[in-house]
Amino acid sequence: MFYAQQKLGWFFDPRRLLAYAEGQPELELASAFWYAGLRDPGDQRPFRDVLTSLGFTVRTRPLRELGGGGTGGSGGGEGEGRPQYVRANLDVEIAVDLMAVAGRTEVVWLLSGSRDLERLVEVLRARGLQVVLMSTEGMVARELRNAADRFVDLASLRPQLEKAEALQPPVFSR
Repeated sequence: MFYAQQKLGWFFDPRRLLAYAEGQPELELASAFWYAGLRDPGDQRPFRDVLTSLGFTVRTRPLRELGGGGTGGSGGGEGEGRPQYVRANLDVEIAVDLMAVAGRTEVVWLLSGSRDLERLVEVLRARGLQVVLMSTEGMVARELRNAADRFVDLASLRPQLEKAEALQPPVFSR
């Protein structure tokens, strides 16, 4: 979703995302997960702490550089030694988490565009769950979009989801 947010030109606020989900009459929030790729274990620690305090289960994986010249890429030429992109493949974590909550809910919201999740969506639907796919036009695989019950373009939710200010950890007083 990081790249989808970059394409949109705005970032969504996790608090507002939860509030939006809780305001939907067809949705009883069973669980909320946030998946993130990290360059090192300390990356985004304050942000991840805020997510946890909001009720998200946060799953992380190290970012991996893919497609650079000289290591299995095309080799030689422009861009030698630089990665074409970085990725933290969290598809297995997403699949395991959604299968684990499948018996506790009737509707699943999936914020992704990854074609690799197409089979997961098919299995969830076969189990009787409604799958609402939320992503950005041009950044969602056609196969994934076709597998879902409904597609929601995140651009249409900007007024409800856009992050207005930096997230701060909750302040607790005694």
